[in-house]
Amino acid sequence: MNKRSFIKSLAALGIGSSSILSVKAAPFSLGELDFSSADIWDQIRAGYRIKPDYINLENGYYCFLPQETLEKYIEHIREINYQASFYMRGVQFENKAKSAAMLAELVGAFSEEVVLTRNTTESLDLIISGYPWKAGDEAVFANQDYGSMQTMFEMASKRWGIKTVKVDIPIHPENDEEIVDVYRRAISSKTRLIMVPHIVNITGQILPVRKIADMAHERGVEIMLDGAHAVGHFAFNMHDLDCDYYGSSLHKWLSVPLGAGMLYVKKDKISKIQPLLAPFDLNLKTIGYLNHIGTHPAATDLSVINAIEFQNKIGLKRKEDRLRFLQKYWSDQVRNHPGIQVNTPINPERSCGIGNVWVEKITPAEMGKILMEKYKIFTAPIDGSGVRGVRVSPNIYTSTVELDQLVRALKEMAG
Repeated sequence: MNKRSFIKSLAALGIGSSSILSVKAAPFSLGELDFSSADIWDQIRAGYRIKPDYINLENGYYCFLPQETLEKYIEHIREINYQASFYMRGVQFENKAKSAAMLAELVGAFSEEVVLTRNTTESLDLIISGYPWKAGDEAVFANQDYGSMQTMFEMASKRWGIKTVKVDIPIHPENDEEIVDVYRRAISSKTRLIMVPHIVNITGQILPVRKIADMAHERGVEIMLDGAHAVGHFAFNMHDLDCDYYGSSLHKWLSVPLGAGMLYVKKDKISKIQPLLAPFDLNLKTIGYLNHIGTHPAATDLSVINAIEFQNKIGLKRKEDRLRFLQKYWSDQVRNHPGIQVNTPINPERSCGIGNVWVEKITPAEMGKILMEKYKIFTAPIDGSGVRGVRVSPNIYTSTVELDQLVRALKEMAG
């Protein structure tokens, strides 16, 4: 029985595609939030199960789920296990499409331009590996880009004979033009694609990606954005960015279970990319043909909707403002302190929740060790690509009291 016939048979039995989404409400729910209350963020914090052993300031790798989303995720696992092949042969396809459509709405894209993947690496690898490269073509990216993506370009260089050109992103730019010019000077007549981080993962700097896209398109060059840390972190509209390709990880700032990512491809570019893995139907003309991975954990796909609903309850703009406030709260207190270097721009429009700081007399590795062992603060040491320090990434549940402990620790370490 093919998929279409199976779905029709479900309808005949009175089992619609929404059945899996109507599981009972989770016992851990924020309920109605009182945003006029002074303790609103304490209310939200209460919705998380927080490990008391240390202060978690490494939410950039994986923002663990609030209890409300976690319980719904567990319900999805139970329900899919209950329905088994009956669900997997039919219902999963419509529900996955619903999740992708809701995600597309969140980022300001058309539903036919977005497909669920497993993470940013997979999303961008699909573009790099499926791009119609010819020997002698050039690709531009930054030394501050994520290592796995740089490696994928190096693989493309070996496979197709393309040339890779690396640039350095200024940590404290004077203006947008300084950043745009870095990419402009790297483009030649042979450049086909540039990869740009929407937000630099090691410093938290948000780049003027629309201005870079305009510059690239004027020169006939396509642009791919690494938005690993952008979705669910700060508000943006995909069409306003005018990029050609975009990848993100949903297990970071959107707090979807591990194994959820997003790939966006501009509608008129979809047919240009060849799939890495063979699709079920070679005649398929939608973005879905780029990401056929066979049987996979479908409960994660369903949880995308729950994570977006949780975020909507708070409001993305309110969440963005809170994350930016938290980063500025601690970084502004140490930015001009002797012996401390903040590797995140001071301009609030150039950063949000992620910050990077270095106590100059200590290596980043030792710094991270001291923070954890002496002060019980968990961070991510960064030592490379011109950046030395630890990445600090709080989440909306983080309290200012916890950040006060970070500030005290940094100042004591600096002496």
